[in-house]
Amino acid sequence: MYKIDFQKPIHIHFIGIGGISMSGLAEILLKEGFTVSGSDSKKSPLTKKLEKEGAVIHYGQSADNITDDIDCVVYTAAINRHNPELMEAVGRKIPMLTRAELLGQLMKNYETPIAVSGTHGKTTTTSMISHILLEAGTDPTISVGGILKAIGGNIRVGNSGTFLTEACEYTNSFLHFFPKVGVILNIEEDHLDFFKDLEDIRHSFHQFAALLPSDGTLVINGDIKDYIEICSGLDCSIVTYGSSPAFDYAASGIRYDEEGHASFELLKKGKNAGRIALSVTGDHNVSNALAAIAVSDLLDISADTIRKGLLSFTGTDRRFEYKGTFNGVTVIDDYAHHPTEIAATLKAAQHTPHNAVWCVFQPHTYTRTKAFFHEFAEALSHADHLILSDIYAARETDTLGVSSEALADEAKKLGTDAVYLPTFADIETFLKEHCRPGDLLITMGAGDIVTVGENLLK
Repeated sequence: MYKIDFQKPIHIHFIGIGGISMSGLAEILLKEGFTVSGSDSKKSPLTKKLEKEGAVIHYGQSADNITDDIDCVVYTAAINRHNPELMEAVGRKIPMLTRAELLGQLMKNYETPIAVSGTHGKTTTTSMISHILLEAGTDPTISVGGILKAIGGNIRVGNSGTFLTEACEYTNSFLHFFPKVGVILNIEEDHLDFFKDLEDIRHSFHQFAALLPSDGTLVINGDIKDYIEICSGLDCSIVTYGSSPAFDYAASGIRYDEEGHASFELLKKGKNAGRIALSVTGDHNVSNALAAIAVSDLLDISADTIRKGLLSFTGTDRRFEYKGTFNGVTVIDDYAHHPTEIAATLKAAQHTPHNAVWCVFQPHTYTRTKAFFHEFAEALSHADHLILSDIYAARETDTLGVSSEALADEAKKLGTDAVYLPTFADIETFLKEHCRPGDLLITMGAGDIVTVGENLLK
């Protein structure tokens, strides 16, 4: 693998520079004195920011974008092997790195690299830890998979030895990382276009845990089925958290205030360590907060600072994000696209003031919809009213015989008031006619369904 010498800045070209993670890496390199170029399909706030900081960005991908002065090309798993820039770089024998390989090499430059993994909750937990690190004045470098208001974007370049990032399991990209502190939030079936089954996924998470050095620490959710199997053979320290007081960290007495915000008694090794208040809702966020507290304790951050940091976190972009109101209807947007995430979000909505909960769901990829067809119908039944838009294909072309219309029919079998509407315009018209003041509307999915709520708010 090509190795970058971070003391000798070179010209690096990013194929797909506008992605949330790619843009963050590009920004770090710009601040380290590297020459950065890249390409993407269209302009976005992220690409505009990079251009302002000195990156040269081409809109549209072409072999002509690969020039003689490029020393290394970085690409993501989403890039097709027939991509003209990728093929040109291969033809010119320019050194290449995946996004994950570059991120792994960056981590080696820091004394305390922290990697947050798990099927769900990575962005939220990374953001919670970010707030605590900022409250503590540790001056960290942060790479988060969403827009975090506290850092004004998805990246923060600090001047300390602390580096915090998400670690995604898709295509085993997190196996290129070099963490000192690793977090595993949960392990479930997902990305079945890459993994064979749950055992294959568990094996990858075990390999991720095995990356930790003997003086490192794994923070793991003890509620993961047979979590000890994931920890087997490790020579690093292991810290557990979860629903049982037998774990190193646990929560009891979970309560919700009139705005739906959670609070709980923190148990450390079974002993009460005081009440923690959050500014977000849902039992899943109580679990995320426990992971953030465990990591912060490893960094010797005071209990008072941890409390203040957690309370200051009000959520990230597209995670139960309040968008506004129209005709007295509250609009929330959420990135949930896996049945477990959907159920957690819709259960959290029950703690938020509402008359009826409307969920407008855009399934994400045909493989995921087919693999979890019945589970999707079950999870979506937690809404009072369900509207399904067409499946967001992302990188896929084969429909595998599944459709949103069929999913709506499956939800109806469970007694859910469900309807399939093919276009966003149809959905917006339907909602304007049927939503009532005091209702809660959640646009949900990893595609572009957010625009439905935004259009209604206009």
